[in-house]
Amino acid sequence: MDLSVNLSGLHLDNPIVPASGTFGFGREFAEYYDINILGSFSFKGTTKEARFGNPTPRIAECGASGMINAVGLQNPGIDAVINRELPELKKIFHKPVIANISGFSIEEYAYCCERIDKEEQVGIIEVNVSCPNVRHGGMSFGTSPEAAAEVTRAVKAVTTKPVYIKLSPNVTDIVAIAKACEEAGADGICLINTMLGMRIDIARRRPVIANVMGGFSGPSIFPVAVRMVHQVSKACNIPVMGCGGVSSARDVIEMMMAGATAVQIGAMNLKNPYICKEIIEDLPRVMEELKIERLSDIIGIV
Repeated sequence: MDLSVNLSGLHLDNPIVPASGTFGFGREFAEYYDINILGSFSFKGTTKEARFGNPTPRIAECGASGMINAVGLQNPGIDAVINRELPELKKIFHKPVIANISGFSIEEYAYCCERIDKEEQVGIIEVNVSCPNVRHGGMSFGTSPEAAAEVTRAVKAVTTKPVYIKLSPNVTDIVAIAKACEEAGADGICLINTMLGMRIDIARRRPVIANVMGGFSGPSIFPVAVRMVHQVSKACNIPVMGCGGVSSARDVIEMMMAGATAVQIGAMNLKNPYICKEIIEDLPRVMEELKIERLSDIIGIV
């Protein structure tokens, strides 16, 4: 069984990639298992300045369907990531990592991406133009083809490594935005980020999170993610990393058949810290059951 895939020239032993914001900088999960079994992982979304994030409560479960969060891009800032987090990560993770970058202006995106591009450990830069949790932040860039393309061009002008643009599902035409990013020079697309949702605590008569609305994620959004991955992979000629509601090896294979070259696992990491390990271990069994010799053979077969 061959689980390996090639992501913009980066060899991954398998397509499993924990999603940004659900895996920190790897240290917490390294206490549970050897994280080097992962294909790679996308580290916590990083901005120019340190951010404390939104007021609490900022995460809540929504029954079996998933969870809602409005963390607000809490992170230590680009300087701390380069000077502290990456050297610590190098001690426990011996593969190229995916750097997730967010920003509040074109200049901030370009500044952070240019800085992180110089780091040897970084294999791919993932640019988040889709976070729905920060007021006046990434979402405004990701909801317009022109704005998404502008971010893409600015980042590509100052980087040498593959750049993947992470898109929001909270739009009317995901294909138009993805194609605009491709035409602006993106090396790949990651989708989907969380959907915008809200829940109310009916006993307390107030929203369950302080931010009122937040990112809805978990198994319930999987069909939306599969649909968007399929649409974008058919319309674009660059690789897609699929993300959204993935919770099993069978989900991974379904996402790859829809067109994903690699598959990110998000919300389930927060529910079960062993989920990525379990999926990697289960993939050969499911591949055998479905008579799949190489995972790379099924990418986009539907």
